[in-house]
Amino acid sequence: MSSRGIIRQIIGAVVDVEFDYGELPLLYHALDVVDGPVPIVLEVQQSIGDRMVRAIALGVTDGLQRGMVAVSRGTTIEVPVGEGTLGRILNVVGDSIDNQGEVLGPRKSIHRAPPAYSELEASAHILETGIKVIDLIAPLVKGGK
Repeated sequence: MSSRGIIRQIIGAVVDVEFDYGELPLLYHALDVVDGPVPIVLEVQQSIGDRMVRAIALGVTDGLQRGMVAVSRGTTIEVPVGEGTLGRILNVVGDSIDNQGEVLGPRKSIHRAPPAYSELEASAHILETGIKVIDLIAPLVKGGK
């Protein structure tokens, strides 16, 4: 479902978009504003009544104006995953920003159910920093915080 809405209010990164009856996008769906100075992606966070949604801008809102058109993608934001992303620099919506072309490979939604506990690997590998004091007093666990 690709519906079109009109931007009615902009307060910082919060944007209210009005749609026709029956064309309201679902929560977490992405909206594209393409007629602005730079393309901006919005993510729907709240429904306000029957025709309005409140969205968060995932980019700079400079140049965004009331009356601009926002088009629903009909799906949530999907980012590339897997081997193709190693060593690459991506922005918040999964687009490559390292001037090496598009990232190839599968894409997955940023809104997914967490993995089952049985699917997780529980291992405690100590990361050796080479600094004796840290390795002895406060060792770092690989993959930890």
